[in-house]
Amino acid sequence: MSLKVYKGSSDGAIVESSTPKPSLKGDQVLIKVSHSGVCFTDVHYKSADMVLGHEGVGHIEEVGPEVQELKKGDRVGWGYEHDCCGRCNHCLTGWETFCPDRKMYGAADLDQGSFASHAVWREAFVFKIPDGLENEAAAPLMCGGSTVFSAMHVAGVKPTDRVGIIGIGGLGHLAIQFANKMGCHVVVFSGTDSKKDEATKLGAHEFHATKDAKELKVSHKLDHLIITTSSLPDWELYLSVLDSRATISPLTVSDKPFTFPYMDLVTRGLRVQGGIVASRQVHRQMLEFAAFHGVKPMVVRYPMSKEGIQDAIKTLEEGKMRYRGVLSTEYQ
Repeated sequence: MSLKVYKGSSDGAIVESSTPKPSLKGDQVLIKVSHSGVCFTDVHYKSADMVLGHEGVGHIEEVGPEVQELKKGDRVGWGYEHDCCGRCNHCLTGWETFCPDRKMYGAADLDQGSFASHAVWREAFVFKIPDGLENEAAAPLMCGGSTVFSAMHVAGVKPTDRVGIIGIGGLGHLAIQFANKMGCHVVVFSGTDSKKDEATKLGAHEFHATKDAKELKVSHKLDHLIITTSSLPDWELYLSVLDSRATISPLTVSDKPFTFPYMDLVTRGLRVQGGIVASRQVHRQMLEFAAFHGVKPMVVRYPMSKEGIQDAIKTLEEGKMRYRGVLSTEYQ
């Protein structure tokens, strides 16, 4: 049996290929992919010789000899991390995403991905999909949902908190929903008013357009600020809306140095909290929370094909995706 896969290439073109199905060993499972989210990280790797995609959902077709819980037919998904050492301090305390021997998308298992007909992963890094969550909705949660939910978890967001969210894109529109369902007062910042109605429907209690703004005013100062835009904001603009001891969670991917007004950080006790995708337990909690509270991404559907992937990536690159592209083997 061979698996159909879609890979990147040196010129950025999507290449349809195949790879032999490996014999399952240990706790590995074979997953027949039904849906995959399309994340901007996939755009970053489209010029690499690797199978793309890391927001996969489908059902189990075959299990390895040491699989303990999953069985054929189970609906499951997987995300950015594929493995860890299981022995270091980070792994033993539930922070395996920081394991020095972790295996992450783009750095390991380059022959497997969610832009494919099937994928093989360890049972330990696969997540059962709750009954209240459809596959199409679950796929973008495997990275996008995991990332914003983890940021809130690590920051210690409470129902009584006031949470600011910069940006209403793939991450931001999920962050708004999670924060609202947690019982928080949700304040959204976006460049213009064009997404105000959508932000309100998603759960925003306040909306502020920031383009050309010299000063921001909110009803109450914020306990948390989550940045989901593609570039880091003008920190001076947002300092006035942050309460002392507020937590800032930058989720922007950037290779530029992080610079921040030093004295405000020190004298007001502000905390800048870095982070990546959720640990496995937090990921499970995120899926259960989303299913129970009806947190779902707004999706644009594409076929799981070379042309479908190219269209989805082009839409992402042009900044026109509202808000998560989802590839489907059922949408042809």
